[in-house]
Amino acid sequence: MSNMNVKEDAQKNFIISEAKRYFGDSRPTHDWDHVLRVHNLCMHIGRVEGADLEVLSSAAYLHDVGRCYEERDISICHAEKGAEISRGILDRTTFPTEFKDAVIHCIRTHRFRDDNVPLTLEAKVLYDADKLDAIGAIGVARAYSYAGEHNQRLISDFEHDYGSELSVDHSNHSPIKEYRVKLSKIKERMLTSEGKRIAEERDSFMKTYFSRLQKECDGEL
Repeated sequence: MSNMNVKEDAQKNFIISEAKRYFGDSRPTHDWDHVLRVHNLCMHIGRVEGADLEVLSSAAYLHDVGRCYEERDISICHAEKGAEISRGILDRTTFPTEFKDAVIHCIRTHRFRDDNVPLTLEAKVLYDADKLDAIGAIGVARAYSYAGEHNQRLISDFEHDYGSELSVDHSNHSPIKEYRVKLSKIKERMLTSEGKRIAEERDSFMKTYFSRLQKECDGEL
């Protein structure tokens, strides 16, 4: 292995170790495991779409370093805070400015709110990967984990919840409500072809799961 490769590997390991420091007491819904799943999805989608995997890898590891700040203060946007923190981390490496800027753009736009639109292929891949981890089997698991974190009901009235808006009152929220109001719409928001393909499969699973759940709640065999 060349000295250049050794140096690059050391810098990648530095980024990973720095990023991981922000997840010491994170909740299961947005912990380091979430980061690793998003990274794996980024690598898969990135290869299919022809994205820069080096930029994607760093962006995936760093994308949620601002999450702990938003959880303490909801006025803080974790994508903006994460971009700020990541800039400081990346500036302690010798990666080219263009590389750092590309990574920061991915992090800042992975939430896709307001004017922060993913413009590069890498940013679109990270956006898709992050959203894909909210649907499918893992999406259902995370929805119920979140429900437990906030003392929500496991099941709420299906008819009442259908078509209603998300409530700020966690006690009146539930995973089925989250599915109908938010998760069921994610597949329409994918930005890459591979992301759309994966989202279709995961959405199909959720439909089957929540349909079965409704039958069991209604007492059907």
